[in-house]
Amino acid sequence: MRFIAVLLLAPHGSAQATTSPGVPTPQAAPQLNVNWLYGAYVPKDAPLDPLTRHQRFKLFLRQTFTTPGIYVKTALFSIGDQINNSPPSWGTGFEGYARRVGSRQGQFVIQNTFVALGNGILGYEPRYNRCRCSGFWRRTGHALARNFITYGRTEKTLQPQLALYGGAFAAAVAAGTWKPKERDLVAEGYRGVITQVGFGIAANWIGEFAPEIRRIVRREKASNAP
Repeated sequence: MRFIAVLLLAPHGSAQATTSPGVPTPQAAPQLNVNWLYGAYVPKDAPLDPLTRHQRFKLFLRQTFTTPGIYVKTALFSIGDQINNSPPSWGTGFEGYARRVGSRQGQFVIQNTFVALGNGILGYEPRYNRCRCSGFWRRTGHALARNFITYGRTEKTLQPQLALYGGAFAAAVAAGTWKPKERDLVAEGYRGVITQVGFGIAANWIGEFAPEIRRIVRREKASNAP
């Protein structure tokens, strides 16, 4: 944790524009929104400004420890592992489920750490930005594409999601080391990447259409109210 803090909090180019000495610089609130279901995002009408390293570290803490998203993700994946009895040697009882919860939690913390470090070193955008477009299919395409590409240091050029999938692979390999010895660590890594593909696409799509989904839910609640 100390290494991460040193790396992410080291002096770095600020996301704010500079003005003449003695003239205050208007500062917009950093977009560090983290939803419990679909993660970090930038609203459609908000500027996509580069994050400072301090903001990156703060976002890392939110995504990994202080918001419920990672714990919900851990619970859901652990339930899936329990249903599939994976790995079988852990059994199907409460003790087996507790081990699966601990394993998944450790894997996701390691994954978030590797991803945050990789994005920080490369200067890549760690948040999902909602499409500044209209139309169901265009927005769906944007959500799909953003699972494989992200913005570079300037927030203008697109780059492959190297840190995201590298982190998913490395974390799955790390998790495989504390599972039964018959596990194939390379196969574990590839499964981690495939899981990230599916989960990332679903999370981006929900994040893209969250405002509309929220309005529909509220409308239904209002119509069902006495």
